[in-house]
Amino acid sequence: MKFRVIIHPAEEGGFWAEVPALPGCVSEGETLVETLANIREAAMGWLEVANDRTPID
Repeated sequence: MKFRVIIHPAEEGGFWAEVPALPGCVSEGETLVETLANIREAAMGWLEVANDRTPID
């Protein structure tokens, strides 16, 4: 799956990122590489939790 990630410069330095398709899925990092790794991990966790909460009929 591919999701759009928006990266913003953080006021205190570094960056923060969000995945608009996954409400509340945000992360941060000191570098772009770290920020991308962190948002990928956050998105995977978001999807795992959403999957666990989906009832199976």
